[in-house]
Amino acid sequence: MYQVQGEGKRDEGHAARAMRLHHCAISVPDVEASIAWYREMLGFEVFWRTVIPGLAVTLVQMKGAGFFLELFQVPGAAPLPEGRSHPDTDFRTHGVKHFAIEVSDAREFVKELQAKGVRLVHVAEFEGTYGAFILDNSGNLIEIWQYL
Repeated sequence: MYQVQGEGKRDEGHAARAMRLHHCAISVPDVEASIAWYREMLGFEVFWRTVIPGLAVTLVQMKGAGFFLELFQVPGAAPLPEGRSHPDTDFRTHGVKHFAIEVSDAREFVKELQAKGVRLVHVAEFEGTYGAFILDNSGNLIEIWQYL
């Protein structure tokens, strides 16, 4: 048997069975503005930063909400396409759609975020779940999630 850090055990036939989210990576136009947003709105804190040699890419790792967030600032990067900022249109583009943060009272948390100026773009409530999609300061989708 393989031991795995965190929950559960892996068996020899299914080495990837016990997994947990480690980090999500987001490319942003202004890493300092995104650091401030993720700190103020979601409580993330910077714990490491570097510049990737030969690429001039700034990489900042933040910790919070049970996982890590990597922010990349890339000189000359293409902006986020407009359709990627709403779940109903983003589903029509391949790739990662969003990341979700589970909280104990999603409706109340979303109200708190809206009071701070966060934009709510979509709410989905069905089959005993509640998901509210918000935008970060760069237009990236984040879901605030709760099992009801």
